[in-house]
Amino acid sequence: MPAEWETHEATWIGWPSNRTDWPGKFSPIPWVYGEIARKITLGEQLRILVQDATHQKRALSILRNAHVDLAAVEFFHIPSDRGWTRDSGPMFVRGNKKKSPLSIIDFRFNGWAKYSDHKKDNAVPAKAAKALGLERIVPTYKGKEIVLEWGAIDVNGQGTLITTEECLLHPSVQVRNPGFTREDYEEIFAAYLGINNTIWLKNGIAGDDTHGHVDDLCRFVSPDTVVIVQEKDRTEVNYRPLKENKELLESADLENGKRLQVVSLPMPSPLYFQNQRLPASYANFYITNTAVLVPTFNDPKDHHALGILSELFPERMVTGIHAVDLVLGLGTLHCLTQQQPSLV
Repeated sequence: MPAEWETHEATWIGWPSNRTDWPGKFSPIPWVYGEIARKITLGEQLRILVQDATHQKRALSILRNAHVDLAAVEFFHIPSDRGWTRDSGPMFVRGNKKKSPLSIIDFRFNGWAKYSDHKKDNAVPAKAAKALGLERIVPTYKGKEIVLEWGAIDVNGQGTLITTEECLLHPSVQVRNPGFTREDYEEIFAAYLGINNTIWLKNGIAGDDTHGHVDDLCRFVSPDTVVIVQEKDRTEVNYRPLKENKELLESADLENGKRLQVVSLPMPSPLYFQNQRLPASYANFYITNTAVLVPTFNDPKDHHALGILSELFPERMVTGIHAVDLVLGLGTLHCLTQQQPSLV
């Protein structure tokens, strides 16, 4: 599994369609997607999942008005339930055979072990593989298909993976693969993703609807460096678990035995909608070929987060995307994108 900063052939997104994901706030969401699309197409192809021709027509209207380079846009008529492409879209790995240098790996998607409307989402990778003419790999372990969302993991492209116990090992809440142990997952990561070193963190951030996805918490920014969000307010619910996770990272080694480098990112002030905590986090950024797109929240710490990431990605334009409305859907930029690695 390549690192996200390695060259992309394309980025995949699912054009928004499920109004219940943004209750009472759906109307601005396609315009946010339009701005995201404009930034992505400055450096790579954009492949968009749409429900049908009518949905494509609506998307095209937004894209034109957002001044997106339509020559860099390709549509795929593949219906979905929600369209959070990081978790249910086509997931790509490089192969080790000449006949299949790139494959779609089709882990089963079960609605984050929470939502019943996931059957269309679960079928997306198989349809994308057919459309692209790529090999499709369905991972199994002990005779069962494996449930895994790619927001639950992050990799450095060299053999190290980071994940959380809360997401993959909790015995009773949103259980993806009942009875699986650390050792089981590490065997799966080795067999299907080329991972020989797994770093286990504890809990994710408060308000995370996925129950502990690592892409709201901690991200690789180079083969030997991660950023992790930290909370300075000792009375805030995130303070202690984030501090504990940083301590775990500071004692962690990479696949080559060297110590991992750890950089802190701030947490924005808490955001709520109808008394529900929202998973607002600067760690949910997305790395394109030419830019790093960072969710911002009308918060004084926006500039601090953008400055830190600018220093870590000096050859890419680090730019903020207004995400106060977007995060009502319980995800932001990384959650809605999926990179397709280049073979060049």
